[in-house]
Amino acid sequence: MFGLTFEKVLIIGIIAVFLLGPEKLPHYAAQLGRLVRQLRDMANGAKDRLRDEMGPEFDELDWKKLDPRQYDPRRIIREALTEEEPVKPQSATIGRASPAAASLLGAATGGAALTPITAAAPLAAPFDAEAT
Repeated sequence: MFGLTFEKVLIIGIIAVFLLGPEKLPHYAAQLGRLVRQLRDMANGAKDRLRDEMGPEFDELDWKKLDPRQYDPRRIIREALTEEEPVKPQSATIGRASPAAASLLGAATGGAALTPITAAAPLAAPFDAEAT
C-alpha cells in the first residue's frame, strides 16, 4: 500500500502523536478511518457499476494485461528497433499503364498527363488551383 512498511507507519504515528497531541489524535484517527471507508466504498461502487455495465465480460477481462506498470518504454523501443522482419522498400517509379488504363486514368484526372515518379523528382502533393 503506497510503499509503506510497518516501520514507516509506526514513525508517522509517533510524529502524529507529538504534533497533534494525545487529546486531538483520536478525533483525527476517526476522521482518517471514515475517509478510508468512504474511499473503499467509492472504489467498490465503481467496480460494481462497471461489472453491471459490462455484464459477463467483466469476469473474463484480463486485468493484468491492462496494468500500465507492465509497459516499459525502453523495452518497447528496443523491441521495435530490433525487429527481425525486413521492411520491403517501395518502388520509386511507376510503371507504364496499359492504353485502356491510361485513358481511364486520364479521364479521372481531367485529361492531365501522368508523369512517372523517380527518385530524383520528389513527390509533391496534388494541387488544384480551381478548388482553392
